[in-house]
Amino acid sequence: MDAIQITNEAFPAASKHATGQIDGVSTEATALFFADKILVTLCQEGRLAQWVQVPLSAPSPAAVDMALASESLLPMSHLTPKTLLGGGGEERESLAQLYAAQIASYIARRDFDERRTLLLGLGLQRLRPDREAFFDVLELVQKIL
Repeated sequence: MDAIQITNEAFPAASKHATGQIDGVSTEATALFFADKILVTLCQEGRLAQWVQVPLSAPSPAAVDMALASESLLPMSHLTPKTLLGGGGEERESLAQLYAAQIASYIARRDFDERRTLLLGLGLQRLRPDREAFFDVLELVQKIL
């Protein structure tokens, strides 16, 4: 019987990883770049409690052109986040969708030809509308995108 040859090969999807502090808690950020999706996870203590998706494609090219022309820090108007799993209440769900829309806007403004869907997994201990925590999230995510 012939011996089986095992070769170590890189994972087929490109990935990036970073660690940082969000709201004073150590957080792991990971991005996986698949052909049809960009998967971003933010984990504290190994948890993932919410999943939100945001298609980066717009219903019409005009909507994207208008949004790209704006230098606003607000999320782009054509992006529509949708909670897939783990709501956790109206405020927590709304804040998770805001994070997803903001991250999707960052991706779309950086690469206006991007058409994949962002899939965001959040596992933050405290998800609250705090300015410092919000910018901590965005800063950490920018390191992996």
